[in-house]
Amino acid sequence: MTTSASVPTEPEGAIAADRTITDRLVDANGQYAAAFTDPGMDARPVLHVAVVACMDARLDLHAALGLELGDCHTIRNAGGVVTDDVIRSLTISQRALGTRSVVLIHHTGCGLESLTEEFRHDLEMEVGQRPAWAVEAFRDVEQDVRQSMQRVRTSPFLVHTDDVRGFVFDVTTGLLREIDPA
Repeated sequence: MTTSASVPTEPEGAIAADRTITDRLVDANGQYAAAFTDPGMDARPVLHVAVVACMDARLDLHAALGLELGDCHTIRNAGGVVTDDVIRSLTISQRALGTRSVVLIHHTGCGLESLTEEFRHDLEMEVGQRPAWAVEAFRDVEQDVRQSMQRVRTSPFLVHTDDVRGFVFDVTTGLLREIDPA
Protein backbone atom coordinates (compact mmCIF):
# COMPACT_ATOMS: atom_id res chain seq x y z
CA MET A 1 0.00 0.00 0.00
CA THR A 2 1.28 3.44 -0.90
CA THR A 3 1.04 6.04 1.84
CA SER A 4 2.32 9.53 2.37
CA ALA A 5 5.49 7.90 3.70
CA SER A 6 6.41 7.18 0.08
CA VAL A 7 6.52 10.89 -0.77
CA PRO A 8 10.11 12.13 -0.48
CA THR A 9 10.87 13.97 2.72
CA GLU A 10 13.76 16.08 3.87
CA PRO A 11 16.87 14.20 4.97
CA GLU A 12 16.70 12.90 8.54
CA GLY A 13 17.22 15.71 11.01
CA ALA A 14 16.97 18.46 8.39
CA ILE A 15 14.38 21.13 8.99
CA ALA A 16 13.40 23.26 6.04
CA ALA A 17 10.89 25.83 7.22
CA ASP A 18 10.44 27.19 3.72
CA ARG A 19 9.43 23.78 2.26
CA THR A 20 5.75 22.96 1.82
CA ILE A 21 3.87 19.76 1.09
CA THR A 22 3.51 21.03 -2.46
CA ASP A 23 7.31 21.23 -2.68
CA ARG A 24 7.44 17.57 -1.58
CA LEU A 25 4.92 16.64 -4.26
CA VAL A 26 6.84 18.50 -6.96
CA ASP A 27 10.03 16.71 -5.88
CA ALA A 28 8.21 13.37 -6.09
CA ASN A 29 7.03 14.28 -9.58
CA GLY A 30 10.62 14.94 -10.62
CA GLN A 31 11.56 11.43 -9.54
CA TYR A 32 8.51 10.00 -11.30
CA ALA A 33 9.24 11.91 -14.52
CA ALA A 34 12.88 10.78 -14.51
CA ALA A 35 11.73 7.18 -14.95
CA PHE A 36 8.59 7.96 -16.98
CA THR A 37 8.02 6.50 -20.42
CA ASP A 38 5.05 7.46 -22.56
CA PRO A 39 2.58 4.55 -22.32
CA GLY A 40 1.23 5.43 -25.79
CA MET A 41 -2.39 5.64 -24.64
CA ASP A 42 -5.12 8.04 -25.56
CA ALA A 43 -7.81 9.39 -23.23
CA ARG A 44 -10.31 6.62 -24.02
CA PRO A 45 -10.47 4.14 -21.13
CA VAL A 46 -9.65 0.60 -22.17
CA LEU A 47 -12.51 -0.91 -20.14
CA HIS A 48 -15.06 1.70 -21.29
CA VAL A 49 -16.05 2.42 -17.68
CA ALA A 50 -16.31 5.56 -15.58
CA VAL A 51 -16.01 5.26 -11.80
CA VAL A 52 -17.60 7.95 -9.64
CA ALA A 53 -16.35 7.85 -6.05
CA CYS A 54 -15.77 9.87 -2.93
CA MET A 55 -12.56 11.87 -2.64
CA ASP A 56 -11.80 10.22 0.74
CA ALA A 57 -8.07 9.53 0.99
CA ARG A 58 -8.72 6.00 2.29
CA LEU A 59 -10.08 4.84 -1.08
CA ASP A 60 -7.38 3.50 -3.38
CA LEU A 61 -9.74 2.81 -6.26
CA HIS A 62 -7.25 1.32 -8.67
CA ALA A 63 -6.00 -1.19 -6.11
CA ALA A 64 -9.49 -1.96 -4.76
CA LEU A 65 -10.90 -2.63 -8.23
CA GLY A 66 -7.84 -4.24 -9.84
CA LEU A 67 -7.47 -1.40 -12.32
CA GLU A 68 -4.40 -0.30 -14.23
CA LEU A 69 -3.50 3.05 -15.73
CA GLY A 70 -5.76 3.69 -18.72
CA ASP A 71 -8.54 1.29 -17.66
CA CYS A 72 -11.16 3.82 -16.54
CA HIS A 73 -12.17 7.40 -16.06
CA THR A 74 -12.22 8.31 -12.38
CA ILE A 75 -14.47 11.13 -11.19
CA ARG A 76 -14.17 12.03 -7.51
CA ASN A 77 -15.84 14.54 -5.22
CA ALA A 78 -16.97 14.84 -1.60
CA GLY A 79 -19.30 11.89 -1.02
CA GLY A 80 -19.08 10.55 -4.57
CA VAL A 81 -22.37 12.36 -5.11
CA VAL A 82 -23.79 12.65 -8.61
CA THR A 83 -23.93 16.42 -9.02
CA ASP A 84 -24.39 18.49 -12.18
CA ASP A 85 -20.61 18.53 -12.61
CA VAL A 86 -20.44 14.74 -12.35
CA ILE A 87 -23.14 14.49 -15.04
CA ARG A 88 -21.04 16.90 -17.13
CA SER A 89 -17.97 14.69 -16.75
CA LEU A 90 -19.93 11.48 -17.42
CA THR A 91 -21.48 13.04 -20.52
CA ILE A 92 -18.06 13.90 -21.93
CA SER A 93 -16.76 10.48 -20.88
CA GLN A 94 -19.57 8.70 -22.72
CA ARG A 95 -20.20 10.89 -25.74
CA ALA A 96 -16.63 11.92 -26.57
CA LEU A 97 -14.51 9.15 -25.08
CA GLY A 98 -16.53 5.95 -25.39
CA THR A 99 -17.43 4.83 -21.88
CA ARG A 100 -20.51 2.67 -21.58
CA SER A 101 -20.61 1.57 -17.92
CA VAL A 102 -20.85 3.64 -14.73
CA VAL A 103 -19.76 2.40 -11.31
CA LEU A 104 -20.70 4.50 -8.27
CA ILE A 105 -18.76 4.02 -5.04
CA HIS A 106 -19.68 5.57 -1.72
CA HIS A 107 -18.13 4.31 1.53
CA THR A 108 -18.64 3.68 5.21
CA GLY A 109 -17.72 6.44 7.62
CA CYS A 110 -18.13 9.22 5.05
CA GLY A 111 -17.69 12.76 6.33
CA LEU A 112 -20.88 13.86 4.56
CA GLU A 113 -22.86 11.74 7.02
CA SER A 114 -21.88 14.14 9.81
CA LEU A 115 -22.65 17.36 7.92
CA THR A 116 -25.94 19.08 7.17
CA GLU A 117 -26.99 21.86 4.86
CA GLU A 118 -26.37 24.08 7.89
CA PHE A 119 -22.73 23.91 6.77
CA ARG A 120 -23.68 26.20 3.84
CA HIS A 121 -25.39 28.63 6.17
CA ASP A 122 -22.39 28.76 8.50
CA LEU A 123 -20.10 29.30 5.53
CA GLU A 124 -22.29 32.12 4.26
CA MET A 125 -22.22 33.77 7.68
CA GLU A 126 -18.43 33.49 7.79
CA VAL A 127 -17.55 34.76 4.31
CA GLY A 128 -20.58 36.87 3.47
CA GLN A 129 -21.54 34.98 0.34
CA ARG A 130 -23.87 31.99 -0.14
CA PRO A 131 -22.22 29.03 -1.88
CA ALA A 132 -23.84 28.22 -5.22
CA TRP A 133 -23.54 24.51 -4.48
CA ALA A 134 -25.41 22.18 -2.14
CA VAL A 135 -23.52 20.21 0.50
CA GLU A 136 -25.36 17.01 -0.53
CA ALA A 137 -25.05 15.65 2.99
CA PHE A 138 -26.82 12.39 3.79
CA ARG A 139 -27.66 10.13 6.71
CA ASP A 140 -28.14 6.81 4.89
CA VAL A 141 -25.26 5.85 2.60
CA GLU A 142 -27.27 3.13 0.83
CA GLN A 143 -30.11 5.54 0.03
CA ASP A 144 -27.60 8.08 -1.24
CA VAL A 145 -26.11 5.46 -3.58
CA ARG A 146 -29.65 4.72 -4.85
CA GLN A 147 -30.26 8.44 -5.41
CA SER A 148 -26.97 8.74 -7.31
CA MET A 149 -27.85 5.73 -9.50
CA GLN A 150 -31.24 7.31 -10.24
CA ARG A 151 -29.63 10.63 -11.20
CA VAL A 152 -27.37 8.85 -13.70
CA ARG A 153 -30.12 6.65 -15.09
CA THR A 154 -32.48 9.57 -15.70
CA SER A 155 -30.05 12.12 -17.09
CA PRO A 156 -31.08 13.15 -20.60
CA PHE A 157 -27.43 13.84 -21.47
CA LEU A 158 -26.17 10.29 -20.91
CA VAL A 159 -26.62 7.74 -23.69
CA HIS A 160 -25.53 4.63 -21.76
CA THR A 161 -27.62 4.19 -18.64
CA ASP A 162 -28.30 0.45 -18.72
CA ASP A 163 -25.08 -0.55 -16.90
CA VAL A 164 -25.09 1.69 -13.84
CA ARG A 165 -24.23 -0.04 -10.58
CA GLY A 166 -23.70 1.31 -7.09
CA PHE A 167 -21.62 0.09 -4.18
CA VAL A 168 -20.59 0.92 -0.63
CA PHE A 169 -16.89 0.40 0.09
CA ASP A 170 -16.17 -0.71 3.66
CA VAL A 171 -13.12 1.27 4.79
CA THR A 172 -12.29 -1.31 7.48
CA THR A 173 -12.45 -4.47 5.31
CA GLY A 174 -11.84 -3.14 1.79
CA LEU A 175 -14.91 -4.99 0.50
CA LEU A 176 -17.53 -3.60 -1.85
CA ARG A 177 -21.20 -4.23 -1.09
CA GLU A 178 -23.53 -3.80 -4.05
CA ILE A 179 -26.65 -1.72 -3.48
CA ASP A 180 -29.94 -2.80 -5.01
CA PRO A 181 -31.36 0.20 -6.91
CA ALA A 182 -34.95 -0.57 -5.88
